[in-house]
Amino acid sequence: MNDVTDVLILGAGPIGSGFAAAFLAAGLKVTLCDPADSARSGVAALIDRHGKAMELAGLAAPTGGPQIIGELPHRIDASLILEAGPERLDTKAALFETLLARSLPEAVLATASSAIAMSQIVPDRAKQRRCLVAHPANPPSLLRIIELVPAPGTAPETLDRAEALFRKGGFDPSRLNHEVPAFVFNRLQSALLREAYRLVDENVIGVEALDRLVRDGLGPRWALSGPFETADLNTAGGIRGHAERLGPAYAAIGRARGEHAPDWSAELVDRVEAERRALLPESDMTARRAWREQALARLLDARREILNSAAS
Repeated sequence: MNDVTDVLILGAGPIGSGFAAAFLAAGLKVTLCDPADSARSGVAALIDRHGKAMELAGLAAPTGGPQIIGELPHRIDASLILEAGPERLDTKAALFETLLARSLPEAVLATASSAIAMSQIVPDRAKQRRCLVAHPANPPSLLRIIELVPAPGTAPETLDRAEALFRKGGFDPSRLNHEVPAFVFNRLQSALLREAYRLVDENVIGVEALDRLVRDGLGPRWALSGPFETADLNTAGGIRGHAERLGPAYAAIGRARGEHAPDWSAELVDRVEAERRALLPESDMTARRAWREQALARLLDARREILNSAAS
């Protein structure tokens, strides 16, 4: 097999075209397949739109365009085949049967599904060896983080090869250790959105006010650090101090919502703290907090201009 340069994307909608724009910008050869005439005819405009946004974000823009086809060839020579079609299990299952039969023996077969696990798409564990989920943030042309989710039968070398391909295409893969329903992106998003709906339903707060709390409070900090680092930097004593002070209150909220085992065990806190200190030693905490303050100020300044332009 040649060096990883050929990508076949199935589905010419916003996600598929976003992937195509990113891969093209990285210099990879891209073929985009969609049976719908209307989808194929709209590819150039979508990739142009993605490209302009990529330039605005300081990313390389695509040069040229993909090869566009309406049906799968009998023999597929691509090193990576990425399905980005509708969220329909029956459609994906039938398509992967075809891909397994027509693709090269070492080709990576991935789906960009938001919630359908690979073990549902390809139930036969023996056939899962080179299959996985590659779930992107939306749009993938701009947000380059992507979660790689193995099925129970996915071979470790498939994950390695997929990670190398996506890195070559300009992405930053996060590998999950095993399959979990809805993966990680949607589990995190759903936790916040479920509670948001509950608070509105209980007449605690209105929709616009809740959005402002997230947009103007949680959001800017999360743009710079994830939930563990945010808690680590916000609290005296770091992540352990946060767990000691707020862990019981968070657990009480969970129990009131009917959650199973909402408490954080001592062993879990130890593990999280150990991983945080490996990433950021205690001696560097003060400097990191100072960096975040300056970065947050710059972010808010740029954000204010963007929000004001949208309002005018």
